Amino acid sequence: MFPGIKIFHSLEDALHSSSFLITGAGWGGNIEHEARKLAKKSNFKSVAVVDHWINYEERFIRDGEKILPNEIWVADKFALNVACKIFQEIPIQQIPNLYLEGELKSLRPIDRIENPELVYMLEPTRAYWGRDEPGEFQALDYFISHLPLLNLPTETLIRLRPHPADEAHKYDGWIKRQLGHRILLDSSRSVSEALVNAKWVVGCESSALIIALIAGREVYCSLPPWAPPCRLPHEGLRYLRELKGASNAIL
Repeated sequence: MFPGIKIFHSLEDALHSSSFLITGAGWGGNIEHEARKLAKKSNFKSVAVVDHWINYEERFIRDGEKILPNEIWVADKFALNVACKIFQEIPIQQIPNLYLEGELKSLRPIDRIENPELVYMLEPTRAYWGRDEPGEFQALDYFISHLPLLNLPTETLIRLRPHPADEAHKYDGWIKRQLGHRILLDSSRSVSEALVNAKWVVGCESSALIIALIAGREVYCSLPPWAPPCRLPHEGLRYLRELKGASNAIL
């Protein structure tokens, strides 16, 4: 156990022993929402840290119930701009992104990669875009069908890095169907470890794409033309559907 760290077995006990609440702003679970709800009920100051650039309002809604924090912290100027537009009545503060700084320290420059790989950053899109298949698989299919447009060296290894919210074996069947490609499921412990040998990085709207972009990798968005536009606000991101020769078919 680290010195100074206490473990509580209930949110109530934790709040009663603290001066204010800091939570993340994930939208796949309920514990952060319940903590903010309890803090609001107890007139207890709460701060939420948002480490992404999309779905800001949805991150604070569960089953139609909206619970906002007293203050929001973000980690770059793009997030600050988005948050200030959406939450005009809440104080917004930009803080240093120590996580990003730590990840970047582990990555060598792109020109020092000896055996370059392509890493695909997976994520559940939670959308079907009018079709019968989850959006993440539609994007994968669009990516693999447009892979020749990237002009990669022959036999380039492709690594699929699952999102923490992806269930085990979710992509096994898809990988088995991709005959003629060297595709492995990545099991690295961190984004930086996954990107060590990556020259090309592909995905939909994962925050890992921005880490790769800042690290100097070639980064592509794989959202197909029938999907909504990519909401990542950073410059330098490329789009498969905008490459010369890309299919623009909507249906």
